[in-house]
Amino acid sequence: MQTIFVQVKCELGEAYSVADKAVETVEQVSEVHSTSGEHDLLIKCYLDDATDIGHFVTERIQRLPGVKDTFTLITFKAFS
Repeated sequence: MQTIFVQVKCELGEAYSVADKAVETVEQVSEVHSTSGEHDLLIKCYLDDATDIGHFVTERIQRLPGVKDTFTLITFKAFS
């Protein structure tokens, strides 16, 4: 299992609809948080090991209506 975080810039006024659409339509999305600063949303996703991260982000996240730009963080190890 791979964990990635995708920071999303949304079109003006679209952050809430992008967040709702991500949760409703992308099964790999675990959590969506609104953020302040350069990006509007932080999306946490769990992907199967065989999933190509680049294809997932470009086909499932960047194509959500209202998404303007993304920045993907790939994780290595979770600490608790």
